[in-house]
Amino acid sequence: MAAKRGRSAAKKSTTKGKAKVGKVMHEYKHGTLKSGKGGKVKSRKQAIAIGLSEARQAGAKIPRKRKKSA
Repeated sequence: MAAKRGRSAAKKSTTKGKAKVGKVMHEYKHGTLKSGKGGKVKSRKQAIAIGLSEARQAGAKIPRKRKKSA
């Protein structure tokens, strides 16, 4: 039973993260997404990273990207 509870909590944070990334991607496509002190975001990867970062700041439990071992 405890596994079910954990899964639903993970799903909530995932949907929260998806919503935030979706909003950021919308801004990116329309050219209104800015990074830092006002520079436009030029790459899709950078836009996704900004969305995930904002979701983490909002409290979503999104894991960091794992580094590949050599």
